[in-house]
Amino acid sequence: MMTSKKGLGGRALSAISLMTVVLALNACAGTPATTSTAGKSEVLVDKARCDRNRAAGPITYISGYGYSASAGQMDVFMAKELGYFEAMCLDVQINASGANGQQLVASGQAQFTALGSASDVMLAAANSRNLTAVATYGNTSPFSIFANQNIKSLKDLEGKKLGYFINLTPMASAMLDKAGVDVSKVELVKMTNYDPTVVTRGQVDAIVGYASNQPEKLKALGLPFTEFLPSDFGISGTYNVMETNSEFLAKNREVVADFMRADLKALEFCLSSSEECVDKITDLAAANNQGAAFPKDQQARTWAVESGWIKAKTEGAPGVQSVDEWAGEYELVQRYGKIGNLPPVSEMMDTKLVADLYRDKQLAWPGE
Repeated sequence: MMTSKKGLGGRALSAISLMTVVLALNACAGTPATTSTAGKSEVLVDKARCDRNRAAGPITYISGYGYSASAGQMDVFMAKELGYFEAMCLDVQINASGANGQQLVASGQAQFTALGSASDVMLAAANSRNLTAVATYGNTSPFSIFANQNIKSLKDLEGKKLGYFINLTPMASAMLDKAGVDVSKVELVKMTNYDPTVVTRGQVDAIVGYASNQPEKLKALGLPFTEFLPSDFGISGTYNVMETNSEFLAKNREVVADFMRADLKALEFCLSSSEECVDKITDLAAANNQGAAFPKDQQARTWAVESGWIKAKTEGAPGVQSVDEWAGEYELVQRYGKIGNLPPVSEMMDTKLVADLYRDKQLAWPGE
C-alpha cells in the first residue's frame, strides 16, 4: 500500500521546445543513407525494401487514448514526427479519436492500435480472433485502486462506493479477492467523470484507475489519498500492448516489422529525450483540439511514471514479449473476466517479430 500525504506535490517537467522536424527523403533508389540527428531522416532502406513497404499502401494506427504520453501511443506520433516511418518508406496515418480501435483493426479498416495491458487484449480476443499482439512494453501492471485517506485497507470498502471505468477489470477483482473483500457488500459505481478529486471529496470512496494518471494528479494537487497497487498483493501484470490485424500481419510480416522498428526507435528516443517528446505530443494535442484533455503538466507526470515501467522491464528489450510474461494475467482473466472461449496465449501474440529486431538488446536500425 502506498499513501500520499498532503504536501507531496508532483514534479512537473519544464517544457523544452522540440526543434522543427525536417524530413529529407531521398528517392528509394540507390545506396541507403544514414540517419543524422533526431528529427532529420533520410530513406534508409534499399529500393526493393522501399518498394515492398510502399506497396502495402497507407497504414492506419488508431490511438486508444488520444495524445497521451504513453508507450504504444506517444512513440507512434513521434515516429511520424521524427521521420522514422518515412525512413522505412511507410505511409502511416494516425487516427487520434480514440474510438473503436480494436474493432477497426479487427475488421481490417485499420492496421494497428495499442491497449493498456495484456488482460485488455485477452478480453478483446474472446470476441475477435483477427488481432495479434506484437509488442508488450513493460511487465508492471498500470492499474491501481486509489481511495479516500480514510480507507486504510481494501477491506474498508465494504459498505462503501467503488468507482470503475468501462469494467471493474480482472486485475482489480483479483486485488479485492486477495484482500478478502466481499464484493457483494461494495457498491460498484460506473464512472463518467475522470476527475480524481471525487475521491478526496467523498463522492465515491475509491476508484479503479490508472496509476500514472489520476493518482499522480492528486499528488500534484497535494491532496491526501491512499493507493493500492497489484504488486502490494503479489499480483504481476503487463503494461501496454501493440496489436495488429492478423491477416495484415500474415501478408505483410516484413512491413509490420519495419513499422515496429520505427516505433521502437522513437520509443528509444523518448526514453532519452523525455522533455522533447512530452513537449511535442502536448503541442500535437493542442493543435488537434485535445489540449484541455492533455495539458503539459499531466503529460509530464504520466511519462515520468510510465517510462519507468518500461525501463524496469525484466524480460528482454522494450517491446519483446513472451507467453510466460502474460501467464499471470491469463489466469486472472480466466477467473474474473466472465468470458468464455478464451484462446491460448500463444494464439494471441507473436513472440518473434519484435525480438528479431534486436541484436544483444540493441535495436537494429539501418545505417547504425
